[in-house]
Amino acid sequence: MNTINSALPVAPSSMPQAPSVDKAASGAGSFKDMLLDSIQDVNSMQQQADKAVETLMTGGDANPAEVMTAVQKADIAFRLMMQMRNKMMQVYQEVKDIRV
Repeated sequence: MNTINSALPVAPSSMPQAPSVDKAASGAGSFKDMLLDSIQDVNSMQQQADKAVETLMTGGDANPAEVMTAVQKADIAFRLMMQMRNKMMQVYQEVKDIRV
């Protein structure tokens, strides 16, 4: 079994981040790519939290505080993603209702 310590620390590259200024200025990245990367990051956090809880429940070498931190991080990231989705749907509805 994997230890929780190796599963919990999230590498800085897997945290959702705003696109860098150089990438945005050069036009190399698109909104779609940023959105897909963010969704994958949230999914990765959810999977890490699930593994941490499973390890804790099966009696593995797990620190309950680290498990709780991983679960809370995943929860907050998911809630943020849902708020962004709701806001985008709201904007889409407003644009759709514009009469030309």
